[in-house]
Order: sequence, then C-alpha cells, then structure tokens
Amino acid sequence: MISPLTLRINQRMALTHRIIILVALLAISVTAVSPAAKLKPKQTVPTTPPPPPAISAAAKDFLDAHNKARAMVGVPPLVWSRTLEAAANRLARYQRNQKKCEFASLNPGKYGANQLWGKGLAVPPSLAVETWVKEKPFYNYKSDTCAANHTCGVYKQVVWRNSKELGCAQATCAKESTVLTICFYNPPGNIIGQKPY
Repeated sequence: MISPLTLRINQRMALTHRIIILVALLAISVTAVSPAAKLKPKQTVPTTPPPPPAISAAAKDFLDAHNKARAMVGVPPLVWSRTLEAAANRLARYQRNQKKCEFASLNPGKYGANQLWGKGLAVPPSLAVETWVKEKPFYNYKSDTCAANHTCGVYKQVVWRNSKELGCAQATCAKESTVLTICFYNPPGNIIGQKPY
C-alpha cells in the first residue's frame, strides 16, 4: 500500500510534469505563430520618382531644339509626352496614308500644334524646330504682333510659357518626296490677348 505522503508527492510530480509539458507546448505554438517571426525586413520607399522612360533620338532632338529656343527667352523647358507623341503620330500617319502628306487641318483643339512640310529633302527634327524659330525676328513682343507680310504664330507656340508638354511625329511620303512634321503642345499656346512669355 502507498502511504498518503507518497501519493501526494507522486501527484505533485505528475502535476509539475504536466505544467512543464504545457509550458513547452505553449512556447512552441507562440513561436510558430509569432507575428515577429513572419515580418519581412523593413523595405525603404524611394523618395524620388523613378526616371522617365527613355525617349527616342528623334524625340530628344525635338525636345532639345524646343528647349534651346525656350531658354533664350527665359521660359521653363518642355517635357516629352508619350500621349502627345501618339496623337501627333496618328495624325501624321493619317495625312501620309490618306492625304499624301498634305498639311493637316489643325483647327483649335485641346492641344496647340505646329507643322512643317518639306519637299525633296530630309527634315531632321531639329531643322523643323529651327524653321519655326526663324520666325522670331518677325515677332514684336511689345505689341504682341507679327511684322507685316510675315507670320510668327509657330514661333510663339514653341516658346509659349504655359505649354509644359511636347509630343511630335514625322511621316514621309516617298512617292511625293515629302516629309510632314507635326508637334503638339499641352496646354496650347497662341491664346488671344496673352503674350507667349
């Protein structure tokens, strides 16, 4: 027969073993589901926006020529817009495919626009812009007018202070030996009653 003292010691030991096993199981389960164990290392968020996607050499040529003219009158540079480029491209392709590279009808729309038609020669983007900028001597800033028998609206659009974005395209009509260049500007310029800069 087991004495009452031995029975109590055995019961306490059994209870102690159960408590130890229970604590061990709790420790294992807490470690398995601990949120700290599931956290990934802290990732840093960049503070500067990613650089814009690279633009084509022609786009860079258009943009550089515009921004050179704009810098000469102290207005901020334009940025290239893929949206405007796509719109100019659609219109230039339409003019090539349907109108034999004739000038496009550029009725006032949501974008400002310039176009150049060249026959029998290559028209690099910078040459198109330089042709528009050649109207500068015919623009009278003080009176905001063009000299008699001259135009200057395409020059004014190139340097229009409030225009921020640029997109251009060219189409070549080989049979007619012509090149049509179209540039769109957003917001549009040449607003009556406002000077370009």
